[in-house]
Amino acid sequence: MNILITGGAGYIGAHVAKQLLETTEHNIVILDNLSTGIARTLDTLHSIREFAFINLDLKEFDKICTTLKEYQIDTIIHFAASIVVPESVENPLKYYMNNTVNTTNLIRCAVANGVERFIFSSTAATYGEPVNISENGISEAYPTEPINPYGMSKLMSERVLRDTAKAHDGFKYVIFRYFNVAGADIHYRDDMLEPRIGQSFPNATHLIKIASECAVGKRAKMAIFGDDFATADGTGVRDYIHVDDLADAHIRAIEYLETHPSDIFNAGYGKGYSVKEVINTMKEVTGINFQVDIAERRAGDPATLISDNSKIKSLMHWTPKYEDLKLICKSAYEWEKRLSEV
Repeated sequence: MNILITGGAGYIGAHVAKQLLETTEHNIVILDNLSTGIARTLDTLHSIREFAFINLDLKEFDKICTTLKEYQIDTIIHFAASIVVPESVENPLKYYMNNTVNTTNLIRCAVANGVERFIFSSTAATYGEPVNISENGISEAYPTEPINPYGMSKLMSERVLRDTAKAHDGFKYVIFRYFNVAGADIHYRDDMLEPRIGQSFPNATHLIKIASECAVGKRAKMAIFGDDFATADGTGVRDYIHVDDLADAHIRAIEYLETHPSDIFNAGYGKGYSVKEVINTMKEVTGINFQVDIAERRAGDPATLISDNSKIKSLMHWTPKYEDLKLICKSAYEWEKRLSEV
């Protein structure tokens, strides 16, 4: 196949590219404007196998269509997007333009150029602020009511995909609604865990990333936002998924669409860890006792967010390999150590 990965120099996109380069013979084309993607990540990927790289912004509509035609793309895996929730509240137009408008044009170009499969990076933020969640977690049938422009920009893109697939035979999609993605490349050398790629996004807001930065001394301290939730230890509970397991789901989706209809899947482990559990695990695997303060709750933070992942397991036969929280934290820490040495 000829596979285009938008945002392939970014965190999740690079892990998908890595697995495709290592385990398949597909022709890979990475498209990224390197606004948040990292150039040295591309060098690491090139050390695995050759691929084409195009430095291009999705807002270059005509050039996007030309690229799909030139490389005879038949599968798109779409990651390129703005992803910072607070920024989306402050600058909603950036998110609707970069996420929804650019995605809509990419879908338009895909249909015009005979692309058969479109795999879309969405988010659990489309569920908004869930209440009355069943003990099995949030299923794909849960109402989608985003509470910020980021979540809404993704939900609108989902709708464009769904309507387009209904109108055009031969065009199919898989939408993944991510929960909390964490960790780094599971790669060993001489029995030592040495990630080659990981999360390099500046000013990160993800808990495990922040905790790993504290462990290597990049941050002096971190905060827990609220310790009075209705949970076992009073801190928020989230569903963390290792980035390599998430990447595997995307690759499975390519084959899935050959014989199955379009669909939407949650991407999570179906179990949760509290903020305190995550921080204590990071301290345990690193042996470093960094400072943690208690701060006020953030607006809109629900007590618990856990996926119901029964659908992806049953229909896509997806089996996670890296759901040990210690391994997730260890891989994030080892990657952060490498970043601090660069």
